Amino acid sequence: MEKKAVVQVGGNVESAIKGDYQINVALVLKEAWGQTQQGRQAINLGLVFIFVIGMLVSFVVGEYFGGIEAAFKQPKVLLFIQTVVSLAIWPFLAGIEMMGVLHAVGAKTQPKLIFSFLKRGSWVVICGLFTSALVSIGIQLFVIPGVFLAVIFSLTIPLVVEKKFSPIKAMVVSLQAIRFQWFKLFSIYVILLGLLVLAMTPLLITGQSSLAFIAIVLFLFALSYLAPLFYNVKGILYREIFGLTLHKKNIDSNELSSEDDIFIA
Repeated sequence: MEKKAVVQVGGNVESAIKGDYQINVALVLKEAWGQTQQGRQAINLGLVFIFVIGMLVSFVVGEYFGGIEAAFKQPKVLLFIQTVVSLAIWPFLAGIEMMGVLHAVGAKTQPKLIFSFLKRGSWVVICGLFTSALVSIGIQLFVIPGVFLAVIFSLTIPLVVEKKFSPIKAMVVSLQAIRFQWFKLFSIYVILLGLLVLAMTPLLITGQSSLAFIAIVLFLFALSYLAPLFYNVKGILYREIFGLTLHKKNIDSNELSSEDDIFIA
């Protein structure tokens, strides 16, 4: 059987853990914005689907505890619901993460890509729970450790999916690599957070006034750009730091329909 030609795009793990890579904050944001302008439908539709799934799971689990409103008033029950929702949506969020990675190599994506990585779903869920727990503990203790870990672990899901690392290995490799350029990644995320806060300002100003509906519409419109921008930024960072290996024929044709068609194990 003829072996498919492959191509390495961007960095690689060996160089990343030695700190042998560079991140230019302005160039990353500029490239991500260009990708977002070219197409944001796939990520937005995928996020809408995930939001609906999360709401349905919350409602079903909440009803078991006497209704969603009653459940939300009980901290332990609320924590349980949040955990169950995370278990339900993380496998699909992996697809959103990988859309950003694929956009970073010039590939086009479709909303159905959120279903393409479900066979790695268990590892994704474990990785998501581990990293979320560590970040939460860090924030509750001294805040700064939590912020540090949030940046350090921000690219672990693509490592689990594309590199097929175990959750622990993905977390270790991410720590080894991102520590070299932590401040640059942190500054990028702060800029994105600032844009989100700016988009929310009309909501905070209008409150429950007659202009609230207009403020909500404006916020949702801004979010339809900011959400894809966030994942496109992460995709570019992943490409520059860890790189990815793809079938050359699929890079040339942009025919990306499943995990097996995209990545090399």
